[in-house]
Amino acid sequence: MTRILADLPDEDIKWLDQIAAEQGKSRAAVLREAVTAYRPQTAMDGFEAGFGLWARHGVEIDRHDYDRKRRAEWTRSWDDDFEEVRAESPDMFDDYDEKERAHYLALTRKAAEKHKKHGA
Repeated sequence: MTRILADLPDEDIKWLDQIAAEQGKSRAAVLREAVTAYRPQTAMDGFEAGFGLWARHGVEIDRHDYDRKRRAEWTRSWDDDFEEVRAESPDMFDDYDEKERAHYLALTRKAAEKHKKHGA
């Protein structure tokens, strides 16, 4: 075991001594336990903890298919890329989406005609 020197504020030393007294342990023993308890929490940062998480739990999915489905899931009838996304993922769209798109385009045409009529 290696011995270390560490500078701590006086109030932390008082708190540490109080904990040690309550537990019937030495200050060094309390510090060793604190370091041991802290270590697993800092073993991986957020990226390392999440990277490959699905694979570690046996989930296998094509990442491109996943991205394609999420993009389609969030595409709405008024989005400029609606047709492009629908062409990529036709299985993600139904008759309701088609009706919504037709309604949106009809409203857009009507507004453009009204604007053209009053603007000219």
